[in-house]
Amino acid sequence: MMTVIRYGARRIILALALAFSLTGCAAIRMNTVAEVPARHSITEFRDQRFAEVADPWEGFNRGMYRFNFYFDKYVFIPVVTGYEFVTPEFVQKRISGVYSNLGEVRNLTNSLFQLKGKESATTLGRFLTNSTVGLAGMFDPATKLGLARRNQDFGKTLGYWGAASGPYLVLPIFGPSSLRDTTGVAVDSGITYGVYGAVEPFGNSSAIDTAITGLGAVDARHQQIFRYYESGYPFEYNMVRFIYHEQREIESGKQLPAN
Repeated sequence: MMTVIRYGARRIILALALAFSLTGCAAIRMNTVAEVPARHSITEFRDQRFAEVADPWEGFNRGMYRFNFYFDKYVFIPVVTGYEFVTPEFVQKRISGVYSNLGEVRNLTNSLFQLKGKESATTLGRFLTNSTVGLAGMFDPATKLGLARRNQDFGKTLGYWGAASGPYLVLPIFGPSSLRDTTGVAVDSGITYGVYGAVEPFGNSSAIDTAITGLGAVDARHQQIFRYYESGYPFEYNMVRFIYHEQREIESGKQLPAN
């Protein structure tokens, strides 16, 4: 779960970062928007590409988007703030490195599923180098050696082999997804924890497993600057949906249709 949360969060942040750059509204407060008479409505954009994403469960998805906002504001962010307060920055970076290194397990398995031999070899080299010389990933000598990180997941693997994304779906806590990517989440989680179980260094301890998972989730959120409903963009949900979908299509090796 910790690995999944980490990458689900990253996709949310990338989506909104792109949205901010496209709209130029990152610095506008919502009350400022309300003071200016609207020149456009969402119905004017129904024929535009950002409205083309299949979203048959929009009511549910919007409700889940709001749920994620409240969870983030009243649970996740306060916990992350406390973590940042008590943990020295140097230690925070080392912890982030360890979890990033664990994520190479997912990257490697999916590179293999996609039959990408060179990429698989690079990822394996990164994992072995950072796990040994980098002290379990606390440091990243692999990048300095030219072994660049290749982020992969099973959702991308399904897309690579031609599976359609399916309807848009907002998951609790994980955020933007689709039927295809939700399947990927389940498969990646099973593979990751199957590997962890095979090499469990602390024995069969549910308490330790829970602590590791929880710290991983906190670390993932700590690395993101995104805050729900602070984009200043009145159609934030629509833009996030569109950019998430397009980003995932590109990452899966598909091309955007010509205008």
